[in-house]
Amino acid sequence: MNRQEIEAKVKAFLIEDLEIDEEKIQPEARLKEDIGIDSLDFVDIVVIVEKTFGFKMKTEEMGKVKTFNDFCDYIEKKIA
Repeated sequence: MNRQEIEAKVKAFLIEDLEIDEEKIQPEARLKEDIGIDSLDFVDIVVIVEKTFGFKMKTEEMGKVKTFNDFCDYIEKKIA
């Protein structure tokens, strides 16, 4: 799976499952402050990522993930 496919899948589940406005999802948008993802949303994200990309997310690894780009980078590294 290439980077564009990862970004498309992440964007799709943010819009469809978490009901995020598409215009909020920009590469440098901060997940919490700009996109509006809260701690309950992160629980859903963990389940969705596991189902979509086939790996378990670890909370401690998410500490450095601040932006949409960071999140896609994280997924790309895990599935590479």
